[in-house]
Amino acid sequence: MSAADEILDIVDEHDRVVGRSPRGEAYAAGLRHRCVFVQARDADGRIFVHRRTPTKLVFPSLHDMFVGGVVGAGEAYDDAALREAEEELGVSGLPRPEFRFKFLYDDGAGRSWWSAVYEVRCELPVRPQAEEVAWYGFLSEEEVERRLTDWAWVPDGLAAHERLRAHRERARDRAPAGPAGGAGDVPPAGAG
Repeated sequence: MSAADEILDIVDEHDRVVGRSPRGEAYAAGLRHRCVFVQARDADGRIFVHRRTPTKLVFPSLHDMFVGGVVGAGEAYDDAALREAEEELGVSGLPRPEFRFKFLYDDGAGRSWWSAVYEVRCELPVRPQAEEVAWYGFLSEEEVERRLTDWAWVPDGLAAHERLRAHRERARDRAPAGPAGGAGDVPPAGAG
């Protein structure tokens, strides 16, 4: 079965299933569906960044700091996050990605999808799918920030990145004060 033939749940603005459609038709008609975004970090906390292949149905040849993809019909977000992370990283036995939040991505041109954002620590050697990943590397947060203006990025990944950064900042702000009155310890992103 080709990617365009994969069956997706079609959802409303509240993420309730209202129908099903082949992926290619859902994309062509701008039908709202579900996606997962997983930020993978290596043992040193660096972020897995890749450039998509030119054959991808959506956002070909652009860079992304997430692995992930569509949630299949009847599939849970959590299951899709693990499946997509293992597929795109080319590993098995990955720890279950940790859910952070969900948001409705809207490209402003009539296409939108519910986006569940996860984080995972991948200490295994990666072997990304050649059909999906044209180039990859593990970059520090600082390097990713420097590359945001230099490289062409997938727009939904940029939206997820901005929201994840804000999510982390809110978590730091909510952290209880330590004994000296400073901010409490917040585990590193993706720690599990």
